[in-house]
Amino acid sequence: MTTYNQVFENNRQWIASKLATDAEFFEKMADTQTPEYLYIGCSDSRVPTNEIMGLGAGEIFVHRNIANVVPNTDLNVMAVINYAVVHLEVKHIVVCGHYNCGGVKAAMQPKDLGILNPWLRNIRDVYRLHMDELNAIQDEHDRYNRLVELNVQEQAINVIKTAAVQKSYLAKGFPTVHGWVYDIKNGQLKDLQIDFEGVLHEIQKIYDLTGSGIMQKENNQ
Repeated sequence: MTTYNQVFENNRQWIASKLATDAEFFEKMADTQTPEYLYIGCSDSRVPTNEIMGLGAGEIFVHRNIANVVPNTDLNVMAVINYAVVHLEVKHIVVCGHYNCGGVKAAMQPKDLGILNPWLRNIRDVYRLHMDELNAIQDEHDRYNRLVELNVQEQAINVIKTAAVQKSYLAKGFPTVHGWVYDIKNGQLKDLQIDFEGVLHEIQKIYDLTGSGIMQKENNQ
């Protein structure tokens, strides 16, 4: 395991490596940030966000929490989405879960987990919404992985429900919301191919926060 002091030596080596390839690297980083991606992922230490996407510093705006949940009552994630969309004008919002997620697995257990209960209930609610599909899966591991995917799908829908995303997409044509799953066993990213425009049009029947209804009308044409 890396010792505490070794972290600072690693930092010095990292600085030197950056300056060796770009003498103005840190000046550029200090100037501003213009990321095209907002990444909402799990806090799991085995998922290195920038590395799995092959992107560098300044290219991804990141929010992480247990099991990549996007509840509308969480001011933290709501503030991140608003800032990324309104001020940074990101083009893509990615909700990324991962197989073997401890948070999702905990939500499948009939246990009192104390302070975690209200947070994990968001995932239990996903199970309730998709109970017939999940209960039809005989293999427990496969059922667990499918819940990981469905949780990503529902959290992506929660992102689409926000006023910031709806208004920006209506005015500018972006951002687009995506759902991914990272496979810890092989390092691969799986795109769940969420139909962003289709979901947006459908949920606006109830969740329209633009005050225009334009997207709803277009869907009915």
